[in-house]
Amino acid sequence: MLELYYSPSCPYCKKVLSFFEANNIDFLPKDVNIPENYDNLIKIGGIEQVPFLVDTTNNKHMYESDKIIEYVEQSKKGN
Repeated sequence: MLELYYSPSCPYCKKVLSFFEANNIDFLPKDVNIPENYDNLIKIGGIEQVPFLVDTTNNKHMYESDKIIEYVEQSKKGN
């Protein structure tokens, strides 16, 4: 399962969200404006930066919109 920590006002987050929507990527959105999501972001990732992707299936974590998109594209091709 993909979990995406994001902020609605972040342009890099919007880039990833648009890619996910355009490619029908199944994911769980985690708005960091919700305190519980923010706390989990810090707990898992260690820094206050979004977008942050957590792939619970493959135990992968990553920041940076371009890296997230590349990772999801590669994962999609592998399926």
